[in-house]
Amino acid sequence: MKREFKIGLTGIVALVLLFLGIKFLKGVNLFKNNNSYYIVFANAKGLTKSSTVYADGFNIGIVDDISYLRPGEVVVRVNVDGSVKIPIGTTAHLDEAMLGGCTLNMVMGPDPENCFSPGDTIAGSDVSGLMDAAAGVIPQVQVLLDHIDSLVLTLNTIASSPDINATLQNARELTAHLNESTVQLNSLLNNDVPEILSTFNKTGQNLDTLSVNLAQLDIQSTLDKVDSTLDNLHEASQKLYTPDNNVGLLLSDTSLYGNLNNTINSATLLLEDMKAHPGRYINISVFGRKNKQ
Repeated sequence: MKREFKIGLTGIVALVLLFLGIKFLKGVNLFKNNNSYYIVFANAKGLTKSSTVYADGFNIGIVDDISYLRPGEVVVRVNVDGSVKIPIGTTAHLDEAMLGGCTLNMVMGPDPENCFSPGDTIAGSDVSGLMDAAAGVIPQVQVLLDHIDSLVLTLNTIASSPDINATLQNARELTAHLNESTVQLNSLLNNDVPEILSTFNKTGQNLDTLSVNLAQLDIQSTLDKVDSTLDNLHEASQKLYTPDNNVGLLLSDTSLYGNLNNTINSATLLLEDMKAHPGRYINISVFGRKNKQ
């Protein structure tokens, strides 16, 4: 009888240990005080039982059960460590992983004094995960691939064109000309530019010397002399037109002009008469005789 009792007790202990081991592997600690909460999602996104529940990256519990009520309504029950208080205003998000699976994250509310009671329902928020974002990007990637195909075809057409060799040859010649121009420019910068700069420096020095010499000149005295000379010229020009001197009489007396004109006319008539009758004015003797006319 004792043997059978021992076997039965051993079996019960084994079952209890198995049960505790399974719960432990699922993340359930039966020796801790856990609180249950409910979360309603429109889409569970592949969330499974025993999935870890996080709050700010910290493990606070596990998913205990998932129930499908109706289209667009999935109820998730979570067991949260009793020491963790969930403030009112907390929302639950489902984040999809790149390689599959889903993580439940609690975004805690701002008021830690007002908290949910065990058994309350927490609002679930459908947040677009990485895969949803990738699905939205796929059409744009497809359009981009189409453009890339067109670009590749265009590049192939250009590469197979016979004009590409001529273009490359022109590019080589242009590069050679640029190299030659660069050499000439370097020669200009190394030889001619220093000489030009030296000439500019000498010119600047000459200008400095000239400015110093100009500063040493008595310009005011020179200007006074010029003003005096101009006054004398003005006074002399006024005297030329006054009749109280010979030059003024010569310039202002019109009778003198008439007399000179008459004298010139008389001299002209005399010359013409001398040409016509030279014998009247010149006597020529031949062998001591005089011919009278």
